[in-house]
Amino acid sequence: MNAPRLVFKDVLSHEIHQALAPLGVSPRIARRLQAAVLRGAASSIPDEMPEVSPRLLDRVRDVAEVPRLECVRRDVDPQDGFVKYGFRGVDERVFETVWIPLRGGTGTPKAIVCVSSQVGCALGCAFCATARMGFVRNLETWEIVDQVVRASAESDLPVRGVVFMGMGEPLLNYERVLRAAEILREPCGMAIAAKAITISTVGVVPRIRSFARARLPYRLVASLTSAIPERRRELLPIEDDFPIDELFDALAELHAATGRRITLAWTLISGRNTDEAEAIALAERTRSFPVKVDLIDVNDATGRFLPPDDAERDAFRDALTRHVGCPVDRRYSGGKSIRAACGMLATEVGAR
Repeated sequence: MNAPRLVFKDVLSHEIHQALAPLGVSPRIARRLQAAVLRGAASSIPDEMPEVSPRLLDRVRDVAEVPRLECVRRDVDPQDGFVKYGFRGVDERVFETVWIPLRGGTGTPKAIVCVSSQVGCALGCAFCATARMGFVRNLETWEIVDQVVRASAESDLPVRGVVFMGMGEPLLNYERVLRAAEILREPCGMAIAAKAITISTVGVVPRIRSFARARLPYRLVASLTSAIPERRRELLPIEDDFPIDELFDALAELHAATGRRITLAWTLISGRNTDEAEAIALAERTRSFPVKVDLIDVNDATGRFLPPDDAERDAFRDALTRHVGCPVDRRYSGGKSIRAACGMLATEVGAR
């Protein structure tokens, strides 16, 4: 039986060295191969590399492969420049990736890439287009990594961050998501700083606890949307499996393990989760650890859920400041005209 082939974009540089050392690949050459494949968006082992013999490259090519996503769609939002990609990987099902330019502010212009971790999603959040697809499958590690590789190759800005906020629940593809994050942050790979890798979860409590115990360097964001169990259950069915009390216990463990402020994402839905009662409920649940709240307007193409107007949004923000006393940011969700905004990613017509 033939030995399994080494799959680039699925392995770290030290694993490349371990696998290819019998061929004469040193740790230095392994790092250079990793850089050539990831930074060059290569679809195969390079034909030529300085100081590496063609014969050695031929040997590597015989035992290794470089998988590549098929881009089936690329849409650009004319208003804000967001780019949405439709990719195919190991099968015919399409998943989506968003390239996000950050040109404003006082810092150096840069970009981040919002990646998917699953095709579809099983968690059924009421306002999310991906949820209406249902769950199809987990993405492979290389499929996650290649989303960043491919978007970076086309980017006119340096890619400095990755957010696992695309299709799917990242913590339900836990091992592959964390492995992809490791590959993306390798200095010889995409060199994305660990603190610039954000993993979002709607509240998979056992995995949050695993994340806390491992003391991982990435940023974890919990999508809360309501601090009142009955309301949260209507919007996020995960409340039935992992009630909000358990979620906050897990978040307290995360804070204790890392010492970092916990970020809560709050999807604003007019008339549903923007009153003072929500702020009071959140204040009661966050007495034991510091939080930051990111507010984001709902994006629901069906029209069932609507974002608040400025007055409603400002009143809720003031209530959070008054009762919780935490930093509150409003997060911009761009790419609406191409359905690239938060909650709008879907690759089945019936899910849109």
